[in-house]
Amino acid sequence: MRRIYILLFLFIGLHQFAHSQTYSIILGRPTDTSITASIMFDDVVQYKLLYGVNSGTYNLSSNTYTSSINTPEEIDLHNLLPNTKYYYKLSYKLPNAINFTNSPEYTFHTQRAPGSTFTFTIEADEHLYDKKGVKSMYEVTLANQLADNPDFMLSLGDIFGDDHSYLDHTYSITAAEIDSLHKDYRPFLGQLCHSVPFYICLGNHEGENNYYYNMTPPNNLCIWGTQSRKYYYPNPSPNAFYSGNTTNEPYGIGTPENYFAWTWGDALFIVLDVYRDGCKDSLVEKPQGWNWTLGQTQYNWLKTTLENSTAKYKFAFAHHLRGQGRGAVALAKLFEWGGNQNTNGNYTFPQNRPGWAKPIHQLFLDNHLTTFFQGHDHVFAHETLDSLTYIAVPMAADSTYEIGWLANADAYLSDTLPGTGHIKVTVSPTCVKIDFVRAYLPADTLNGQHHNREIAFTKTFGNCSELGIKEEKNSAASTLFPNPANAYTNVMMKNVNTQQHSYQLIDASGRVVIAKTNIGQFRNFIIDTRTLENGVYFLQLNDESETETKKLIIQH
Repeated sequence: MRRIYILLFLFIGLHQFAHSQTYSIILGRPTDTSITASIMFDDVVQYKLLYGVNSGTYNLSSNTYTSSINTPEEIDLHNLLPNTKYYYKLSYKLPNAINFTNSPEYTFHTQRAPGSTFTFTIEADEHLYDKKGVKSMYEVTLANQLADNPDFMLSLGDIFGDDHSYLDHTYSITAAEIDSLHKDYRPFLGQLCHSVPFYICLGNHEGENNYYYNMTPPNNLCIWGTQSRKYYYPNPSPNAFYSGNTTNEPYGIGTPENYFAWTWGDALFIVLDVYRDGCKDSLVEKPQGWNWTLGQTQYNWLKTTLENSTAKYKFAFAHHLRGQGRGAVALAKLFEWGGNQNTNGNYTFPQNRPGWAKPIHQLFLDNHLTTFFQGHDHVFAHETLDSLTYIAVPMAADSTYEIGWLANADAYLSDTLPGTGHIKVTVSPTCVKIDFVRAYLPADTLNGQHHNREIAFTKTFGNCSELGIKEEKNSAASTLFPNPANAYTNVMMKNVNTQQHSYQLIDASGRVVIAKTNIGQFRNFIIDTRTLENGVYFLQLNDESETETKKLIIQH
């Protein structure tokens, strides 16, 4: 743990140091033989990339370019070797300097071959543009992802907040304000994405939807937001490696780079956009029911992508499975996603989507999707419907650790956990391992109750023995949060099967102060501690086969 915090402090130190540096690098669009580096300087410099397949040896070089101040410029490296790790440095000459200065050594990996083992990470809902997101907390999450050494990372949206930062004047927001919202993330992402290519999945607060798109074009939030996103961050466009949206939009947008798919190792990756064509019949800001849609063009592309893929594992990503609303499985049965008109099972998909093959959830099932990942709800959640796993990704920058859990956990029917952090996914030929990696500010680990990079939840598919994962014995309780508790503590059960559970809360003298029986199969429940005195208590949980005791501290 000490080594991790040394890494964290170095990361934060490098971040502070980088503010005085002249550049940021955002990698994107990695393929089997190429990668794009978006480079931005705050001065006019000459620069080039030096790279090679061995650390410290850079026998290859890009052309030499001259930068413009605060203008991102993309360098495409071609003719790379597939399934290869590359090492590189940015070499640049400042004004009036005689010699070139070299950056630290960075790395990237070209497309993995089938049969490879690799890691990728997912974050969501950064929200640095409002009070929900805290910059120092986000830096911890980014450092934790860098420590995972992923081949790439995805953000599931609500990054830039184009429609959220200026709520009082959404319709009069300027292009300059939107430009700043996108540019302001580069100092943060640049501390990770110099070695970890970055993919953007659009959220509702990016404002790139057809509700805004049609407002006095081209001078509106959606079009300016798309232009700024593409200007600062290299998302994929359709080519021989990536499939995606081939529509050429006006106003200098070209292909909007809003949904796309690619194969890496044994896995297919599909990033959806649930907003740009999200309103079917009338332009409303938050379409509901059958009025929400992926759009038939994106749906047909999704169907073809799934059906033509021979990948062993398949992952899909969206900010939310229906754009708005909360939860996953409760919504996955309804409307375009599930086909039902209501929760009673009134199936009306053929009438509401004539000519479409099947609901999205069924499309995923029939093509053996491994996991669907979403953000939006600011909470970690894990649910399963008809053998398909839905994972909600927690916030990346919530220093309270419980914004989404308090607000939205009740929208889920299964596992929900508080906490801030990211999702780490390890893919091997025989296994997929999904970890919720919690992030904590250093001050919040001093009492020993929490540890930065602790694994709060693990889900596996296949035989993971090669990754050192052993089958865990069922346990009556996983964690208590918060602990110490003030007004309440949440009990998060683990591996609940068919048992009937009960519990007792016992004070230090052995007196039972709270007792509940037959609480059923609830995975999470709350204990109200407001009337209890400060001190040490013991929570004794019982099921049909075992008893487990957890210590609880109450501090009002």
